[in-house]
Amino acid sequence: MIMSTSKNDMPKHLAIIMDGNGRWAELKGKNRIHGHSYGVKAVQEVVEEAVQLNIEYLTLYAFSTENWSRPQEEIGILMKLLVNTLRTELEKLLENRIRLNVIGNIQQLPEIVQSELEYVVEQTKNNKEMTLTLALSYGGREELANALKQLACKVKDNLISPENIDQSIINEHLYTQNLPDVDLLIRTSGEKRISNFLLWQIAYAELYFSKVLWPDFTKKHLHKALISYQKRERRFGKTSKQLLG
Repeated sequence: MIMSTSKNDMPKHLAIIMDGNGRWAELKGKNRIHGHSYGVKAVQEVVEEAVQLNIEYLTLYAFSTENWSRPQEEIGILMKLLVNTLRTELEKLLENRIRLNVIGNIQQLPEIVQSELEYVVEQTKNNKEMTLTLALSYGGREELANALKQLACKVKDNLISPENIDQSIINEHLYTQNLPDVDLLIRTSGEKRISNFLLWQIAYAELYFSKVLWPDFTKKHLHKALISYQKRERRFGKTSKQLLG
């Protein structure tokens, strides 16, 4: 556990860009799929630790809209790995009272993946300990474009007036409508990019970049990121003096 800080200082919503599986495998002379398989172990450890730390929302960038351009063989194996992981992890989700949530263009996923996701989401819907969100076939720009299309249709049908559209209305039309804004965004592998992830939701998130490749990311590295987060002053546009009252 993090001995120098309180659980009360944890981010309510933690999001992670899990990057580096392929490079991890290549460094070991293995194919990229080997890296994805080991990446699942890192997911398991981080999810379990997040529950222990009382983090209420954890969102993982699992597959982006841009990832569809990867080799078909790799995509197929990734989808099979996802299905197998969902099946094997359901018991742990129930045991730890974790609710599974999914965001993204789910209709693009293979039917077997959609079916498995729907089943696990249904089985865990009453769990209250933590909400684990998988971003699958997800792109931040696509999400915003879809929200704008929905709002445009409602304006056209006189269901809403343009003057009434504000941030809360936009939030209601995003994939993440039931999630709070992100407090801390972690990206692994040393890359310092957002990569089209939760563009609206990270407006005031703290960013943390780790050089560790995702399969090597452990609870120790998670603690390091959280300690960095807890040392920061989150002003949300205010001054330090204003925060002190």
